[in-house]
Amino acid sequence: MHWENIRIAIIGCGNLGTSIVNGLLDQPDFIPQNLHVTKRNPSSLMHFQDKGVRVHSDNSLAAQESDLVILGVKPYNVNSILKEINPVLDPKKQVVISLATGITLDEMFEVLDPKTVAFRAMPNIAADIRESITCICGRNSDESHEKQVKSLFNSIGFSITIDESLMEAATVLGACGIAYVLRFMRAMIQGGIQIGFDAKTASLIVNQTVKGAAELMIQKNMHPEEAIDKVTTPKGCTIVGLNEMEHQGFSAAMVRGVLASYEKIEKV
Repeated sequence: MHWENIRIAIIGCGNLGTSIVNGLLDQPDFIPQNLHVTKRNPSSLMHFQDKGVRVHSDNSLAAQESDLVILGVKPYNVNSILKEINPVLDPKKQVVISLATGITLDEMFEVLDPKTVAFRAMPNIAADIRESITCICGRNSDESHEKQVKSLFNSIGFSITIDESLMEAATVLGACGIAYVLRFMRAMIQGGIQIGFDAKTASLIVNQTVKGAAELMIQKNMHPEEAIDKVTTPKGCTIVGLNEMEHQGFSAAMVRGVLASYEKIEKV
């Protein structure tokens, strides 16, 4: 992807938007002057101005002067922002990308011109260290649009294309899922403290253990159960611990948590 000719706006630049900015600025051929970031009160974004980014609160100007228009606003603000910028959007030239949970493409097209190229994207907070998984879906797009949008989100991790019907599920598994893993890690740390480690040492061990487990799955393309079989020796301590966790409902609780989050999104 050649970034030097791509103009981008991030409207409502919050935490995810800031991560995207950092990812773009790390691209060797990206020109900071081609990036607009807006916020109602942009004072928290002014440090980007020192790097050449255009920081302000004029959403229409940002949209008008960009090829990719990213909406980083809360779901309840998407409609009003689209109404604000729609008069300056050219369906033949600009791509609109929403990061808002639960706002469908149909809802976006209640405002947008029917010919507009539009996407939904769901990154997660690991975007801050460029390790996000971002699920995207689009309408009116061709291969070049999809490649462009995926390249954008690859700057903060890794992106995949899915059907829009799965976007809420992607939110639960990829975005809410970070919190599930963190809660599991906290519990492991608490257990580590109980068996003798101080909190700092327990955290170091758990953090690297979880990172190692994830990398093992990714690099070896393994199913988790295949790796579990390698560390559960007969009459060993690992299988005893795993069985006790299952007796206490560990896997069932995880599945029920995923389903509860999904049902919450579906009802909103």
